[in-house]
Amino acid sequence: MMSRPGLVVVALVLFATVAARAAEGPKPGETLDQSTWREAETLLPPEILRHYREGEYSNPIVDWPESKYSWPPDFLAATKANAGRFTVGPRGEILSKETGKQPPYVLGLPFPTIDPSDPAAGVKVVWNQFYRFWYFGNLLAESQVNWISPRGLDRRTDLDVRFAYYDGVPADERLPNPQNFLTQALILVKAPADLHGTAALTWRYRDPDRRDSTWSYVPALRRVRAVSPANRSDGFLGSDMSQDDGPFFDGKPEDFEWHLKGEAEGLRFAEDLNLKDVSKARWVPEVGAWDADWPDTKFLGYMDPAWKGLAWAPTGPSVLARRPFWVVEGVPRDRYYLYGKLELWIDKLTYQGAWHRKYGWKGEQLNTMQVMAWNPIPFTRPNGKVDYMQGSNMAYQCAENLKLNRATVAGIKSSPTSHFYGRIKFNPDVFDVEALVRSGK
Repeated sequence: MMSRPGLVVVALVLFATVAARAAEGPKPGETLDQSTWREAETLLPPEILRHYREGEYSNPIVDWPESKYSWPPDFLAATKANAGRFTVGPRGEILSKETGKQPPYVLGLPFPTIDPSDPAAGVKVVWNQFYRFWYFGNLLAESQVNWISPRGLDRRTDLDVRFAYYDGVPADERLPNPQNFLTQALILVKAPADLHGTAALTWRYRDPDRRDSTWSYVPALRRVRAVSPANRSDGFLGSDMSQDDGPFFDGKPEDFEWHLKGEAEGLRFAEDLNLKDVSKARWVPEVGAWDADWPDTKFLGYMDPAWKGLAWAPTGPSVLARRPFWVVEGVPRDRYYLYGKLELWIDKLTYQGAWHRKYGWKGEQLNTMQVMAWNPIPFTRPNGKVDYMQGSNMAYQCAENLKLNRATVAGIKSSPTSHFYGRIKFNPDVFDVEALVRSGK
């Protein structure tokens, strides 16, 4: 029988082995699940790690080398040229160092180098996140918003969503902008019947002191109603995802006070097919846009009858990759904003968001947004022009309500034949307030 000192030595060796393994993290080719979750103890937000510990999530680990990111040539050249050109103003707005004024246009990352000791580092990281995303241009998506309980799909809405970007897009896609817009967004509900025709319109301005203009249209009332921009933090149509979530975080940067909380090594969701350079899109000449062509895969738990974990778990091509992150905190200037603090995990290399953690005004965590990332893939139009697209084969934008144990997942095509038109050109009248009623009918 082993002596007590011997048992202590064995226990210490085992503890050291487990601790070292956790520090190293799971390796590509392995799977993070209920049997291996301890290996990711320092690499995931606790509320996400819990899903692996409880057997609710399970995903393969893949290698996403830091060198593997297909930077569009014009974006990369502009990013390099932006070095040292910009600073931020008192509300976090981007200013030209040369003129002290807002630049008329920015292409590429406005802040290619982030100094962690810079008091403005947080807002600079947030701006980089936006300009990376805006580069991929206008979007018309026929998509779903799904209310999901732990065991299945509870409710679904089908939406037509239009996003127009006035900054950050390639030079030949820039729009006339006499009203100094930054972005415009129109959300139109197509189904179910009781919500059909409901619409929401947002105008966001480049002026740092001008709040968003937002309107809603409810068919039963037959009128357009202006609403507070703080309402963008509320759950859209009663879901757990807000308009300020967008693809990751879509609030106005100047409406928050930001600071860089730190840096971290962590895991994030990615897509296995995309990282193997697999993606399809077709040019639609009558629309003048690229239409994403997704394969028919089961990429959410509830889609697969054999799946035993959470119904909103990312499955199928969903994988985990290790990445370096900036961790940024934002506090809303508007006390009527639903959340009192946001914590954003943003990739240090590609500036793609991964985890968006939301807290109440008393400090309690309420919601976590979980977002997938892709490596851009070039596509060639019939006329020879090359466009870089997100390169997706699925989507995963999941807002999990931690108090009520439910989630909202968005960004999914309404049907296999639905359209995701990228780099589309809109008639400006689409975003007119008067057109909101016509759109909702």
